[in-house]
Amino acid sequence: MTSRPIRIAPSILSADFGRLAEEVAAIDAAGADYIHVDIMDGHFVPNISFGPAVMASVRQVTQKPFDVHLMVAPVDPYIAAFAKAGADVITVHAEAGPHLHRTLQAIRAEGKNAGVAINPGTPVSAVEAVLDDIDLLLVMSVNPGFGGQAFIPGTLDKLRQARALVGNRPIEIEVDGGITADNARAVADAGATVFVAGSSVFGGNETQTYPHRIAAIRSAATTRTA
Repeated sequence: MTSRPIRIAPSILSADFGRLAEEVAAIDAAGADYIHVDIMDGHFVPNISFGPAVMASVRQVTQKPFDVHLMVAPVDPYIAAFAKAGADVITVHAEAGPHLHRTLQAIRAEGKNAGVAINPGTPVSAVEAVLDDIDLLLVMSVNPGFGGQAFIPGTLDKLRQARALVGNRPIEIEVDGGITADNARAVADAGATVFVAGSSVFGGNETQTYPHRIAAIRSAATTRTA
């Protein structure tokens, strides 16, 4: 198990878009460490979410880091816009283009932390050549494009492989998809340090439940069982 602190990153893809700013402010107050922003283009993944203008509008209600996950191809043309809109971390998919290293350079040139995401069918070895150019490795535990999917059990092996490959580098290992208080302990033991949670935080969209839901995931991830 890593000694890095556990961070919870609620995904606003599961928020009530009719009151998105209020939802972002609520998860900030509820104890979120990061705000996870899923950007979908209807091309690389089946759905469309929203663009940089919407993200910029909700950026104003919180000082928490914006963890922006670009499920977009081609991705390079949009990096500057999301950087300007308030991203702190910009994560791109290893599968989204032929020049991953160049894309990471573009993110760093904007002064942002750089992340790489890998889909369930992509081996961890796909990121080995760029490990010294990233701050975050996102291991998808569902196929991207839809919220509310079940965690893919084989992700635990991939997380262990990712932790071994990262070694002592100061890289966060993030997991995204189907994360709940029930599987958080196993996911943490496998090496994840950042937990993206959508429906397990936002389910029902009742803001008074968010502190308990975030705390439950954090507690499960950090409490060892007998």
